[in-house]
Amino acid sequence: MENKKSAFIAIVGRPNVGKSSILNRMLGHKIAIVSSKPQTTRTRITGVLTNGDVQLVFIDTPGLHKPRNSLDKFMLRSVNESVAGVDACLLVTEAGASLTEAEKMFAEKFKALGIPAVLAINKTDTVRDKTVLAPQIAQLSELYDFSAVVPCSAENGSGLQELKDELSAFAMEGGFLFDEDALTDQPERVLAAEMIREKLLRLLDKEIPHGAAVFVERMKEREEGGIVDIDAVIYCERSSHKGIIIGKGGSMLKKIGSYARQDMEKFFGCKVNLKIWVKVKEDWRNREGILRSLGYDERSFDE
Repeated sequence: MENKKSAFIAIVGRPNVGKSSILNRMLGHKIAIVSSKPQTTRTRITGVLTNGDVQLVFIDTPGLHKPRNSLDKFMLRSVNESVAGVDACLLVTEAGASLTEAEKMFAEKFKALGIPAVLAINKTDTVRDKTVLAPQIAQLSELYDFSAVVPCSAENGSGLQELKDELSAFAMEGGFLFDEDALTDQPERVLAAEMIREKLLRLLDKEIPHGAAVFVERMKEREEGGIVDIDAVIYCERSSHKGIIIGKGGSMLKKIGSYARQDMEKFFGCKVNLKIWVKVKEDWRNREGILRSLGYDERSFDE
């Protein structure tokens, strides 16, 4: 198709406003993990949406929060780098929520970099009295001259088509950046690790999954049978956490593995033989060597 257009769009906002949910809903596929707990996303997840002659490349960033360790510094750097090199930004906030310092910071960054931005008011399905949206939109619009303001819900899909239409306006001629059938630029090992980490977030208490990392050591398709063998390691910070992750008689680890395997088979379209081990690496979130081995950018540790 001639006159193909594309645009890079960074999805930004404070933690737990539904950035990953909006990305997954727009793509029609789950590539970013979703949890009710804040700070779920640790890295930039690139999602690709191709519709006709327009291709939107989304960068789903970690939620902005004050860094407490080297991992948090990486996440903050990831947000800053994402905003600096895109054609437009999508700022996501929660319907009915009060204005936060994160939104003020993003507005200032948009101004400083001269980046156009669309404002998405997510989770409108959770607000019974829709009249609260007008003053919220007015307050946010005072911070920055948004190209568009779109109330929406990643849960039921309302407003998502309008949001895609508004973002498509930023696409410029010059061809597609990815194949038309591409969904993400993330390696399959990273996606598999994230699927396991999502189950940790959903099944375990707050502090344990945030103190855990997942690394896929091996991912190989068998020569016959179409089965993919995946070996993964969950790193946690304390021996007590290891026991909780494994569970009595291995029950929790079996549940984590079973749910993760179901997601993997659905996404990769094949049978998966998943094996998971749990190892203790104390204070790994502040140990630069471990963070590098898990794929985090070493440049972030110097700031």
